[in-house]
Amino acid sequence: MLDRVLHFAEPVIFGTQGMLGLLGAFLAILVVRKIRQKQFRNGRAGDEFMEEIQSRLQQRDYDGVVEVCDSPRYWSKATAQLILVGMAHRALSIGKLGKLLTQRFEREVLAELTYLHLGMAVVAKTAPLVGLLGTVTGIIGSFSKISATQKGDPGALARDIGLALMATMWGLVIAIPMTLLGGWVMVRIGRLSDEVHGQLTEFLNGLEQSEKG
Repeated sequence: MLDRVLHFAEPVIFGTQGMLGLLGAFLAILVVRKIRQKQFRNGRAGDEFMEEIQSRLQQRDYDGVVEVCDSPRYWSKATAQLILVGMAHRALSIGKLGKLLTQRFEREVLAELTYLHLGMAVVAKTAPLVGLLGTVTGIIGSFSKISATQKGDPGALARDIGLALMATMWGLVIAIPMTLLGGWVMVRIGRLSDEVHGQLTEFLNGLEQSEKG
């Protein structure tokens, strides 16, 4: 029974590690693409967008604000999407509107990015555990052969020890880059959050002045 379990352990362990590696790569690509989609290319692009919005607000050209936000150049940006929500609920007080936009941002943008980041973290934590399982399996196989023959075949022992080391290595190969990518993604999410909150504050101030004027 033990020999049968050990026989199937190697393909299962390495197959699981391979799937974890593919899943981690998929999640990393997906979250990076979504951040790039929601964030302005650089600070200058964001400033240009906000200058255009402020200019339309000063002229009380609310339809123009909607047109800018809904244009192909900006429609995918988080700030533009939230400003569209703000313009649709312009009848609310500035305080209530600010809370609404913050809740929308956290629920519809940050939550999705956070879930993807958590998925990457799960991969980074699971891969070494699967590698550890391979290590234990390889060691059990080695001791099983030694116990069966009272001496052990050097070639078979080397194969089992190789399984143990390879499983550990691939677990770390997956976990280390995923951990580094996860940290980098958190920095990008933080920057996106700071950028959007700053731009929303600027929009709300401009809207309030426009309404008063």
